[in-house]
Amino acid sequence: MSLPTDARRAVLGNRDLVLFLAARFLATLAVQMQTVAVGWQVYEVTRDPLDLGLVGLSQFLPFVLLVLPAGQVADTYDRRRVLAVCFALECLCALLLLWFAARGLDSARPVFAVMMLFGVARAFAMPSGQALLPNLVPREHLGTAVALNSSTWQVATIAGPALGGIVYLAGASTVYASVAALLAVSVVLLAALRRGGTPEERVGPATGWDSLLSGLRFVRSRRLVLGAISLDLFAVLFGGATALLPVYAADVLHVGPAGLGWLRTAPGVGAALCGVALGFLPITRSVGRWMFGGVVLYGLATIVFGLSSSFGIALAALFVMGAGDMVSVYIRHLLVQLETPDEIRGRVSAVNAVFIGASNELGEFESGVTAAWFGAVPAVVLGGCATLAVAGIWARRFPELWKLDRFPGASP
Repeated sequence: MSLPTDARRAVLGNRDLVLFLAARFLATLAVQMQTVAVGWQVYEVTRDPLDLGLVGLSQFLPFVLLVLPAGQVADTYDRRRVLAVCFALECLCALLLLWFAARGLDSARPVFAVMMLFGVARAFAMPSGQALLPNLVPREHLGTAVALNSSTWQVATIAGPALGGIVYLAGASTVYASVAALLAVSVVLLAALRRGGTPEERVGPATGWDSLLSGLRFVRSRRLVLGAISLDLFAVLFGGATALLPVYAADVLHVGPAGLGWLRTAPGVGAALCGVALGFLPITRSVGRWMFGGVVLYGLATIVFGLSSSFGIALAALFVMGAGDMVSVYIRHLLVQLETPDEIRGRVSAVNAVFIGASNELGEFESGVTAAWFGAVPAVVLGGCATLAVAGIWARRFPELWKLDRFPGASP
């Protein structure tokens, strides 16, 4: 069922939503460009693959430690201002990297320090950004806004790495200067928002350890939310084939670094196109079955990719993986937002962010360990089979999620 034309126009004509999406697009584009530049520069300086892992670890540790308090901040202070400060802090990180690049790096340690600061900004940005979106649109338009928001992120993640690689030909300093400029524009766009600041209401002050853990307690008490978040967590945890793409590009498909770039792009393209489709044809019925169907599609596509020896089939499988993942992400994000009262939305978004971060980071680790034990192809195939098993187990453990027909609050 498609969204009525008038409602679609209302969403696209929402000034604050357009500004928010533009700011998020530019910030995500900048971060993706920076990721390519940092990885290349660090490896160029040290020639040690371990340092590439430490770049990720430098960001992940402060994120995990601070994301729950960051959710509390999102429920206490103006979310627009919190997000703007985070983007400004990310801009400062880019300027520091620019300074280091201009002076010349002979060690990766300064980069690790900057990445830790970047992890702090990321920890506070994620819950505030997720909690801000529902404040910008009417409840009946939230599904379309979520799909557009997801598509915006996907397009930026597709374009950012390629753009970063091209700009890097002019030097690391050029990339970091471009990143700083994009983030500065994002701060200006957020400052122009007219609404969507503080939470709508609060039962009590959002302070103290009890309040800090309220997001975890809420997720545990709402089985729809717990089922949706945990389903996505374990599906991605076991189906993390993207971590092994370099092995496939070099040893299985024999397509080299250029082919690796296409392999990394394919899931994002599938997710972005699926997100656009969901923006115009939102899911309104059989919500639970659509979510499990997305996970099953993701698992099946993972198995096909794992068994593929053709570059074209591998690309198609990764494309389908991205599309299936987007269906699951779309429904999970919408369920979390609709089921969560606004006064604790930031803290619940923080819990959601922890689950997402854990699935991505631990999924890469799990794929690497399994590949070391059994080889890359068995690791990917086993991961796809495990994803299918997770879908079956969760359908039995969370029957209310499997049987869910409409989103909470949707009109019959």
